[in-house]
Amino acid sequence: MTDKWNDKSWQKDFLNMKSHSPSDAKLLMGGVKGLKDAWRLGVLHVEYERMKKEQMQQDQ
Repeated sequence: MTDKWNDKSWQKDFLNMKSHSPSDAKLLMGGVKGLKDAWRLGVLHVEYERMKKEQMQQDQ
């Protein structure tokens, strides 16, 4: 069983959805190293969910 907090599949999907800054790409591939990284990853996850929702609406 995969824990939702440990699921990194969204990060790989998000890397392919748009271009990212080198620091964001490194964070998405390498993971969190501190509090600042955790905050930024949370921001990226919200952006991913918004883009995914828009993509699903366009597909319908």
